[in-house]
Amino acid sequence: MKLEVLLAIVHNDKAAYYSSLIQSHQANLQLSMPAQGTTHQILNYLGLAERPKTLLVSVVRSDEADKLIALLDETFQKGKNYKGIALTVPMTSVIGTLAYGFLSNDKRTVKEEA
Repeated sequence: MKLEVLLAIVHNDKAAYYSSLIQSHQANLQLSMPAQGTTHQILNYLGLAERPKTLLVSVVRSDEADKLIALLDETFQKGKNYKGIALTVPMTSVIGTLAYGFLSNDKRTVKEEA
């Protein structure tokens, strides 16, 4: 099973919602960090405040990536508060069977303690 890195930029107040949505598609690793939209310089110049953004970085399986992007796209269309952008980038390799098993949510590769 191949892996992809999912990058999503969403409004801060919806970050937990989108993180939960992504996790429901077998994403075992997620990082979130503050981000700015592309219009922040223009809005600051005009004296308008921009809504803070969050960048979500997740590792998802390739078979889940297309479904997840479609679901995110559908959710982004709900309204102004749900707007965002998402894309995936394929991973070419992962070092270590245990790391791959964790990232792909493959329970067969996890060692059980005796």
